[in-house]
Amino acid sequence: MKPLLDVLVILDALDKEGSFAAAAGKLYKTPSALSYTVHKLESDLNITLLDRSGHRATFTPTGHLLLERGREVLHTVRQLEKQAVKLHQGWENELRIGVDDTFPFSLLAPLIEKFFASHSVTRLKFVNGVLGGSWEALTQGRADIIVGALRDPPGLSGFGYAPLGRLESVFVVAAHHALAQAQEPLTRRDIKRHRAVVVGDGYPAWSPAAQVLDEQDAITVFDFKTKLELQISGLGCGYLPRYLVQRFIDAGALVEKRVTPDVATDSVWVGWNEHTEGLASQWWRENILASPEIMALYAPQSHAL
Repeated sequence: MKPLLDVLVILDALDKEGSFAAAAGKLYKTPSALSYTVHKLESDLNITLLDRSGHRATFTPTGHLLLERGREVLHTVRQLEKQAVKLHQGWENELRIGVDDTFPFSLLAPLIEKFFASHSVTRLKFVNGVLGGSWEALTQGRADIIVGALRDPPGLSGFGYAPLGRLESVFVVAAHHALAQAQEPLTRRDIKRHRAVVVGDGYPAWSPAAQVLDEQDAITVFDFKTKLELQISGLGCGYLPRYLVQRFIDAGALVEKRVTPDVATDSVWVGWNEHTEGLASQWWRENILASPEIMALYAPQSHAL
């Protein structure tokens, strides 16, 4: 196999450089050494790769085929070499990143581009988490690192945590909803008379919003985007992240209502598995925490977004 790989390298250089002399200079070998290596393979396989009848050797149809397919092989081999080196250095072969449904995935796009610019050997797999499910994805091994997880982290050893800040949520209803014109602040009794829209299995018991929306008629959906659409349509009420709804409030499609007791914010975290953490996980943790766009989302002035 190695003589064939050597020939593939020579043919690639010969096609790019135009002559054995130029290819030899690029490969730091003599022209005669390159010519001998190619001729040896031709003899061993009983094929002709180069037509040497003219002033300069040209590719035969067989040579063109080997060149074209061989470049695919060379690319694979070179990627494999890079991957082996990266794995030896501590870069993971695959990194599973859990993203809470309250987190705007678009903020990760610049980091994905930046990561692949230098560390393309690590495959990225993103998994979705909803409310408390983000912590479960980490602690149950479905994710190596999570971003945007709500509430305080579970008290388990072997996991690291760093706070992102607090996510502001607001209670909103459609402009034509019965609560839109109700006197503020709304009470639990006021809200319970109307259908809620909740995500997943509803607000977890730890969530302050659960104290307002418990024992209430509700529509359960699978993500916050769907929840937003239903609330804009007037089919229910509930809390949504301010960054997600502010433009609809400004446009008049949604109406923000003050509620008593106030349940405005939740703590938000990045978490990672310390037992499996490699350089890719460390890179993502550091760059998430260093992202001004992500940190601005959870800053006190997030209501201005």
